Amino acid sequence: MNTREDEKSSLFILEMFKKIVEDLLQNALDERPDLFLIDFTISPENAIKIVLDGDNGVLVEDCMFVSRAIEHNMDREEQDFSLQVLSSGATSPLLMPRQYKRHIGRNLQVKTIEGDKIEGELASADEESVLLKWKTREPKPIGKGKVTVTKEASIAYGDIKEAKVKIKF
Repeated sequence: MNTREDEKSSLFILEMFKKIVEDLLQNALDERPDLFLIDFTISPENAIKIVLDGDNGVLVEDCMFVSRAIEHNMDREEQDFSLQVLSSGATSPLLMPRQYKRHIGRNLQVKTIEGDKIEGELASADEESVLLKWKTREPKPIGKGKVTVTKEASIAYGDIKEAKVKIKF
């Protein structure tokens, strides 16, 4: 075989391997509808990395469940691989509408595509947008001094460049 045929063969084997892993992963997620996929990659060296989140968070046991669902249904004699199943971290950006819903009532810092930064409490989240509310001090309309006002902003997911939960200690 020449080098071109070797490359085609290697690519075909990698695609088949990826399809098997995807099917096993989907079966595990079908069994646990409270969990959902954030990221899934397989390197050319067969290093599988899966990042999960869940409607109620992700426990170590949840990661072990998905790991076993894949690992116990594959033959290492046939295909060598490494497997890493992780939960989306507390400081990881929110990527899917389903993640926002879980964080209603918490403070978010949102960077918009236009470059604005908004920090406020996530009041609601639906399939199209989020609603943030926050308090700020503004000059009184009449007279001296300042008054506390509540502001809000509805932001479409398409306008969000990055959103992170602000953790308070």
